[in-house]
Amino acid sequence: MLIDTHQHVFWWGRDDAGLVADLDTHGIDLAWLLTWEIPPGQDNPAYHPLLNPTHFKPDGSHAGILLEDLLRARDRYPSRFVVGYCPDPLTGSAAKLFEAAYQMHGVRVCGEWKFRTCFDDPRCIELFRTAGELKCPVVLHLDVPYLVGKNGKLEYQPFWYGGTVANLERALAACPDTVFIGHAPGFWREISGGADKEAGVYPTGPIKPGGKLQPLFKRYPNLCADLSAGSALNALRRDREHARRFLTRDADRLLFARDYYGKELYEFLQSLKLKKDVMGKIYYQNAQRLLNEKPAAPPIKEIKL
Repeated sequence: MLIDTHQHVFWWGRDDAGLVADLDTHGIDLAWLLTWEIPPGQDNPAYHPLLNPTHFKPDGSHAGILLEDLLRARDRYPSRFVVGYCPDPLTGSAAKLFEAAYQMHGVRVCGEWKFRTCFDDPRCIELFRTAGELKCPVVLHLDVPYLVGKNGKLEYQPFWYGGTVANLERALAACPDTVFIGHAPGFWREISGGADKEAGVYPTGPIKPGGKLQPLFKRYPNLCADLSAGSALNALRRDREHARRFLTRDADRLLFARDYYGKELYEFLQSLKLKKDVMGKIYYQNAQRLLNEKPAAPPIKEIKL
């Protein structure tokens, strides 16, 4: 069995039927569909060609990936999708909105959290605690507000989300009953020591000692991570031997996920020749456990691509 725990719909030129066709092509049984609400003032025009044109606003900005599209996809393909949803915490009513979506629409995941505020903002903490009470994991997008530029000095990043790993740690400590799933470049750069001095969004080179992720995994049993997008795959490809140790050691915390289409992650994981019990956890068992689903009986199958 294979579960994609980080996916979107009606974007990158594909509707729900196109996404299901991609799942079928790559042997994926189930996908978690996540929203991405874009509040006023946080729009990134670079994403406009990838998003659903029906959600453009009169002012030329875009509303993002909305719950209504996810529900439409889920209702058409109920056996293929789990619905996630994360309202804008700065509205002040995000916790109540999430609970309403849980009760009315069967939302099972709080995500994708992707907003230009810090994880430990009190309004975010209220949302996270509500998700924890409902046994819904929270998918977090982390992009840091400063990166080293070409001149060696820190440069402000206008499209940052969440703050830093310090903000993440404060949220983890404040919400011990909530499971958080880390994701995105700002999260995965911290797999290596000295990340604060690494230039660029996607650092390269062998993994250095002193990364901040491993101590967080040790201190906070409520921290998990998904392997989606170029950020996770880049972090793993930097150092194959480190990737093998990391995936084996933290197999209970890691989730197969793509955030896109295709087979790159699956092929890379297969190339590492990890033990079947490790791959079973990453491919589907952890996802089922987080949603309190009954473990599946079938063994890991080799997908022919």
